[in-house]
Amino acid sequence: MQNPRITVVQAPGCHFCADAQRVLTDFAEPRGIDIELLDARDPRGTALMQEHLVAMSPLVLVDGQFFSQGRVPRGKLRALAARWVAA
Repeated sequence: MQNPRITVVQAPGCHFCADAQRVLTDFAEPRGIDIELLDARDPRGTALMQEHLVAMSPLVLVDGQFFSQGRVPRGKLRALAARWVAA
């Protein structure tokens, strides 16, 4: 199975964004998962926020699919990791 890709669209000065970057980096690094960080003001970041109808940063996508917005849900992240291990 190919490693998933996590995309984080973040806004400047967003405390949930800083938390998400820390939590997702701690989650991804030991698993060899790539994290792509995008600025919400960047055209691609803006387009993703609009596409997913997100009102709160950060937007977190896993393999291009909506995972969360705002504070990263730790339980949902653990469940995702368990599914990857089982696959």
